[in-house]
Amino acid sequence: MVQLAAEGGFAGVVLDAGCGTGENALHLASLGLHVVGVDVAATALAIAREKAEFRKLDAEFVVADALQLGRLGRVFDNVLDCGLFHTFDGDERRGYVESLASVTERGAILYVLCFSDVGPDAGPHPIRQEELRAGFNRSDGWNLTAIVPERIKTRFDLDGAPAWLATVKRI
Repeated sequence: MVQLAAEGGFAGVVLDAGCGTGENALHLASLGLHVVGVDVAATALAIAREKAEFRKLDAEFVVADALQLGRLGRVFDNVLDCGLFHTFDGDERRGYVESLASVTERGAILYVLCFSDVGPDAGPHPIRQEELRAGFNRSDGWNLTAIVPERIKTRFDLDGAPAWLATVKRI
């Protein structure tokens, strides 16, 4: 995700869905982007706000359910999902994608970093490419433009677990 930001992959207002303690949102804010981080964990968001204040960064953090993003009453140009998609099962995943559609318009870009099912040491809830394609399909207004292998660094595996980085455009 840091490389995407450095390459100018984000523009306009960015939503960090499932932002946790805000590291990705704060990085984007440090690049001058307007970013809104949402999470259901109020304690994590309090930590994110403290970090923003300490670093003198302008980032907004809001308690929100990723399955009900429309309640934010806002529209985003880009969405960052770093480790949220793979936490949902079947119907929840569909609800999450519908929720994302409610806060994006044609042309918005979504970046999804999720655990992959490829290779040893897969993280919890690994996702197959087919599941990403099914979740973000043209008939529901999405164009999955790229899926590339990546790694997700965790506190348990600093080298990272196998992951997919998907780029999805709202059509």
